[in-house]
Amino acid sequence: MGFFDRQVAASDVEPEPIREPRPAWMKPEAVIPSVVAESHVLVHTDRVAVAISGLLAYPAGFEFSVTAVLRTPDRRVDLMHHHRVGYWAGQPVPADFLRVGVQFADGSTVTNMDRRSLTPMDAEPPGRLLFPGNAESDARRHVAHYWVWPLPPTGPVTFVCEWPAYDMPESRLEVDGQVILDAAARAVRLWPDTDETTG
Repeated sequence: MGFFDRQVAASDVEPEPIREPRPAWMKPEAVIPSVVAESHVLVHTDRVAVAISGLLAYPAGFEFSVTAVLRTPDRRVDLMHHHRVGYWAGQPVPADFLRVGVQFADGSTVTNMDRRSLTPMDAEPPGRLLFPGNAESDARRHVAHYWVWPLPPTGPVTFVCEWPAYDMPESRLEVDGQVILDAAARAVRLWPDTDETTG
């Protein structure tokens, strides 16, 4: 008998939960995104390096990662709180908070300092959204993933970071929005006949 050759007891089997359709502004599950760019170092100083990486395009939005690496470990810093959108809303922003934002050609912006009211699942948000995804962090290295909805207009898309505690000034990286739009057109919908989103 093989290691996994066993009967599953009836009590171990749970029915599949009924899943509600995902709204159009959430990152789709049944799409293979198209790669826009591998990585770009935003800043590299004697104390810290920050890069924008993992830029992926979907039919309705895009995803990117921020990688921050300290030259020497600093266990006094809770890097995980950098990833909570709106964490410091209404309060003075501490110097050790890694600010992350995106600016679009139409002048609109989203940042990890924004606090937006929760959008009902069946309603379209009133403006652009920046959602935190997964994050991994230790005393030296922090990687955070973000989802941006919707796709950008044509023109520059500018990623902006600032980290005063590590003498990192406001630093910008510009990407051509058309490159993101072209990549979004190459994303693969795995089951086009399945209505995954509402709206």
